[in-house]
Amino acid sequence: MDSHIRSIFKAILYRFWGSSITFLVSWLLTGNFKVAAGIGVLDTVLKIGAFYGHERLWDNIHIGRKKTPQPVIHG
Repeated sequence: MDSHIRSIFKAILYRFWGSSITFLVSWLLTGNFKVAAGIGVLDTVLKIGAFYGHERLWDNIHIGRKKTPQPVIHG
C-alpha cells in the first residue's frame, strides 16, 4: 500500500505531464495563451484531487489482491 505522501507525489507528477498536454491542445485550439493557461491550471487542480481520491479508494478495495501469508509466531 502506498503512503499518502507517495500518492500525492505521483498525482502531482502525473498531472504535470497531463496538464501540459491539455495546455498545449487548448492553446492550439483557442490561440489564446491566457485561456489555455486557465484551462491547464483548472485541469491540474481537479485531476490531482480525482487521482488522489482514486488511489485512496483502491487501497480499500481488495479485488485482485493476493493475500500475503502472515508469519506464525511461536511463543
